[in-house]
Amino acid sequence: MVLKYDVIIIGGGHAGCEAATASANMGAKTCLVTMDMNKIAQMSCNPAVGGIAKGQIVREIDALGGQMGKVTDATAIQFRMLNRSKGPAMWSPRAQCDRGKFIWEWRRTLDHTDNLDVWQDQAEELIVEDGQAVGVRTIWGVTLYAKSVVVTAGTFLNGLMHIGRKMVKGGRIAEPAVEHFTESIARHGIRYDRMKTGTPVRIDKRTVHFEDMEIQLGEDDFHQFSFMGGHRALEQRPCWICYTNDEVHEALRGGLADSPLYNGQIQSIGPRYCPSIETKLVTFPERDHHLLFLEPEGEDTNEMYLNGFSSSLPMDVQLNALRKIPGLRDVKVYRPGYAIEYDFFDPTQLKHSLESKVVKGLFFAGQVNGTTGYEEAGGQGTLAGINAALHAGADSHHPSADCQFVLQRDEAYIGVLIDDLVTKGVDEPYRMFTSRAEYRILLRQDDADARLTEKAYELGIAKRDRYEWWMQKKEAVTRIIDFCDNTSVKPKDINSQLEALGTTPLRFGCKISELIARPQLTIKDMADILPQLKAVLDEPANRKEEIAEAAEVNIKYKGYIERERLIADKMHRLENIKIKGRFNYSELHEISTEGRQKLERIDPETLAQASRIPGVSPSDINVLLVLLGR
Repeated sequence: MVLKYDVIIIGGGHAGCEAATASANMGAKTCLVTMDMNKIAQMSCNPAVGGIAKGQIVREIDALGGQMGKVTDATAIQFRMLNRSKGPAMWSPRAQCDRGKFIWEWRRTLDHTDNLDVWQDQAEELIVEDGQAVGVRTIWGVTLYAKSVVVTAGTFLNGLMHIGRKMVKGGRIAEPAVEHFTESIARHGIRYDRMKTGTPVRIDKRTVHFEDMEIQLGEDDFHQFSFMGGHRALEQRPCWICYTNDEVHEALRGGLADSPLYNGQIQSIGPRYCPSIETKLVTFPERDHHLLFLEPEGEDTNEMYLNGFSSSLPMDVQLNALRKIPGLRDVKVYRPGYAIEYDFFDPTQLKHSLESKVVKGLFFAGQVNGTTGYEEAGGQGTLAGINAALHAGADSHHPSADCQFVLQRDEAYIGVLIDDLVTKGVDEPYRMFTSRAEYRILLRQDDADARLTEKAYELGIAKRDRYEWWMQKKEAVTRIIDFCDNTSVKPKDINSQLEALGTTPLRFGCKISELIARPQLTIKDMADILPQLKAVLDEPANRKEEIAEAAEVNIKYKGYIERERLIADKMHRLENIKIKGRFNYSELHEISTEGRQKLERIDPETLAQASRIPGVSPSDINVLLVLLGR
């Protein structure tokens, strides 16, 4: 049996689903190949979306016309905006989701996407002709041909699960590993290696003593992930906080001899920023407790997730340790935590479009690029799907197969993520943080649509309704800012209210924007005082709070935003200096040996990218500038 498409996506996880819908919405005839249609976009670990920097990525996916934000809002059972005590560059949305409903909402989304077919099967062999990926063969003997192939196989490539000394092949608990597909890719000269991740125990909430835990409620304000669609529809549920203790630690230490992480069984590197509980004990022996979050898996299930207790220790050790926690003294579990090793491909072999430098028309996204997290996967999937469709020539706006859609570091966290991967590579699972972005004041969660929606609309990925909503919001925000910049207030009309709000009274008249810029005041405070401002804020037909917040952030942080924009524009001068193909680095003895080796291996596109390669010094960059001048 032979099937023909423009784009084939291998893997139905978070990267694969975003890649498939992006490609199809670009107009490419797309096929998503997945092993189990009932586990589309399965939340293999925590059923939560967002978090520090991750929430910004989900906003960006949504601004680009992606789906993760909409699906999350439709299935959220607790929403919180993290880091509200800090500046808006640090605000990060996070939602706990109903795991089962999340899958079926994604299924509904895929089923209603034009140009998209779903094929339940398993890829076994990549087909390459004359250095170009042209399709895949499956374990059931089906051949699928396409102009672009996107690999988003997650943890399934030669996946091996560990609980104590027991090892079972699999890509996820109770699901088979994908064998041979890695080798079919590697034989074309693409390097790969192994990584490790893990997941915690799942707990029966009927056996939990919640009275011994601290409740953590969500927020019920206007914030959400998607700039489109309705507000949260499901009943909101609390999470719970508890702690390990010395007894728990003693029970865990007793099992370290049988830990796959410490008995030599697991050789690959795990995530630094989401370590197992046994790794925490070994790394921080002085700590007498560790924070845990007990989180619901859904509206209608007794299953709960113990965030912070990832483990691959033997089952009896895990259970014994859990029962030393007061709130879990009578706990029953659905399954223990486990670790999993899997194949990934060196991302320095990729272009910024996520296309392979080695095999044309072959794209990679998600954990196969050495990342961790649904959000990082979804962001890569969105870009890979767009570029796979462009390579296939499916977009009428960009018919050339050489066209690519790339986001710069000052345009999106997705741009930072991809640039880090292809420039620096990975030696451990990559997780996004706000600290990785040098322009995070420009990359706020509230302005993702301002940065990306018009680009996405011009490209054809964001649809007309998405674009029209952004234009309405843009006009409303501009109108509020202009009103505040051009409307004055007099001391006699406002000083008593300013003193009541704990801020210095005016000696002279000033613009409303000057008052909003004060740290003690908000735009709502001023609207409560000034009826004319309240009338302007009430003017938008919908999402009034969201629009007012966007205007306030731009007014309050105007100076910081403008300064960072100037810095970013200066760096663009180096981004515009193309160096790919202009040097034979092995012959440049004027630069350091390490610099030559790194430049030769990565072959950067621009001088700015070269400057970010670890091991390439500023003096090496200066040499390249001199040589370019010659």
